Amino acid sequence: MNIDFAGKTAIVTGAAHGFGRAISLAFAQRGASVWSCDVLADELAETAALCEAAGGKCRARIVDVRERAAVFGLVDEALATDKAAHILVNNAGGVLGQVGRPLEEISAEDWDSIFAVNARGAFYFAQAVAPSMKAARFGRIINISSGAGLGVSLTGIQAYAAAKAAQIGLTRQLAHELGKWQITVNNIAPGFVLSNPNSIRQFAAYGEAGQRALVERFALKRLGSAEDIANGVVFFASDYASWITGQVLPIDGGRL
Repeated sequence: MNIDFAGKTAIVTGAAHGFGRAISLAFAQRGASVWSCDVLADELAETAALCEAAGGKCRARIVDVRERAAVFGLVDEALATDKAAHILVNNAGGVLGQVGRPLEEISAEDWDSIFAVNARGAFYFAQAVAPSMKAARFGRIINISSGAGLGVSLTGIQAYAAAKAAQIGLTRQLAHELGKWQITVNNIAPGFVLSNPNSIRQFAAYGEAGQRALVERFALKRLGSAEDIANGVVFFASDYASWITGQVLPIDGGRL
């Protein structure tokens, strides 16, 4: 299966490391003009450098996905430069340094901040790219949720599980709204992958016995990689997935 994105523009959020970096690199290697954004400037610059070293094109921009003006500003710049935004990957998210605590200890600010970065940011970016995708009668929107959105979060963070489930609901709703313009909207729900500082700390906290128990919960008896998630994104963005929309693809090693 030869997938090429020459002539296509891809916007990837949360691209400083982990899934976002792997996704940016996968598109750059396949010829896309990539616009990668995050709030972590140094790591984002590393992502752009890796894309360039691989022979691709990547422009890095500091964008807080919770800020609507910043989101629309990036999309406007991409449209002014490349004349189109063919692919959007809403990967930005996470737990913002929070840890699992009892329900009664969660403040409104704790709850809202996680929803803002995991759900509201995806909504803003979809809003921003929709007009150009409608005009072109083509578009691919891929949201990166989590196994937490389909079940129980290993983090124990209520807002994270709820926000990821909300993002899956948004995916399905937008798929029906935008389908008449040949815009597909799909979702990937990754399992436990050591892809960022939070997941690495979480895995370390389990200890050796806990780590073994976690791996045993996967049918494939191993952890996945950020590249496994990027491969799913590449498929959803390709012509091979042109009649697939509103779907959630768990990439989780067969979580039991």
